[in-house]
Amino acid sequence: MSIKSDRWIRRMAEQHGMIEPFEPGQVRAQEGRPIVSYGTSSYGYDVRCAAEFKIFTNINSAVVDPKSFDATSFVDVNNNTCVIPPNSFALARTIEYFRIPRNVLTICLGKSTYARCGIIVNVTPLEPEWEGHVTLEFSNTTPLPARIYANEGVAQMLFLESDEECETSYRDRGGKYQGQKGVTLPKT
Repeated sequence: MSIKSDRWIRRMAEQHGMIEPFEPGQVRAQEGRPIVSYGTSSYGYDVRCAAEFKIFTNINSAVVDPKSFDATSFVDVNNNTCVIPPNSFALARTIEYFRIPRNVLTICLGKSTYARCGIIVNVTPLEPEWEGHVTLEFSNTTPLPARIYANEGVAQMLFLESDEECETSYRDRGGKYQGQKGVTLPKT
């Protein structure tokens, strides 16, 4: 298994639609103002966050249960920024839609700009032949409110290519998050 370079990422995005929309370089500014960068990096791809957020709330005194998830545990926010309360959590999604090849495993890591602010990004691996918008999980580990910016970089995807295809892919298994669009809540 080997980690893939910027040339491989560009080729897979342009020829096979692995990432849409795709940015072949690093974008560091928009309309003359600095932003948290996104696009192709040396050995990864920095994804952007869409302006669609679900912020955890305790308004209804719900219990978080992955087997019986109560959607009223969230407040929906559609905005260019999202403020996550102290010691709280929010869900979002990538702007980019992914189509992972059968011999590739994709791992997501948070960007250091957010990590240095106590904001942790958690995403489970994107398995071979999974496709969809990636649901992003943001944890605010600080005792202060924390801001996330839509349309800017939030996490980096690393692509690991195997020298052989897997026997059973996510698509073959009929994975429950296959083809997800928008922020997707837990399913069992």
